Amino acid sequence: MKQRYIGLAMGAVIAVGAALSLPSCGHDQKLVSLTITPATFTFLEPYSPPPATNITEQYTATATYIHPPATKDVTTQATWKVDDGVVTMSSPGLFTAAPNYCGGGNISASVPEGTGGSSNTVTAYATVTVDNPTVVNCPGYGSAVTLSVQVSGPGTVTSTTGGINCPGQCIATVSVGASVGLTAIPQGGSTVTWSSACTSSSGNNCSVTIPAGGADVLATFK
Repeated sequence: MKQRYIGLAMGAVIAVGAALSLPSCGHDQKLVSLTITPATFTFLEPYSPPPATNITEQYTATATYIHPPATKDVTTQATWKVDDGVVTMSSPGLFTAAPNYCGGGNISASVPEGTGGSSNTVTAYATVTVDNPTVVNCPGYGSAVTLSVQVSGPGTVTSTTGGINCPGQCIATVSVGASVGLTAIPQGGSTVTWSSACTSSSGNNCSVTIPAGGADVLATFK
């Protein structure tokens, strides 16, 4: 009987030793996937002048692990790269449109796999475009947008192109970068005031250079 107890005790010691010798999940966490958010992004109008808009964007790297399962923000731990010089990085994942440049490229983030000192890495990719549709060498040059005219008070507005005759026909489809002339026709002795959407204005005439997002022009007759 005593030998049986000794055998059971030895078996327990061996089992505990084997369990302690197994790799700890917490120290053997494995990266199984990596994603970058946003997956695609377009920096609009990075040229100056006019002042740039949407010139910075924060990308986030998210890692999914097993042993144990976990999802982590690894933006500051990732190694970031970008090709083609379309954007520059000022801090981990924070990219700024390169000045006076249009084109597309890839952004990548790499993170160590994390198993047993392995040097393997997992890499994720995102695409980036720098665009100003008013500039001839940019991807979106000449794309179609909307010119909208609003009239307040006694008068009408016509356009040299696009068929504006407002009130009535107040919306036209035009190309980005096009220059559209608008003419006010006051009624009843009124005078017109143009909104700041006019690139330039003088008296009854307004000239609009169509920006990437289209234009909304208000003509106020008093």
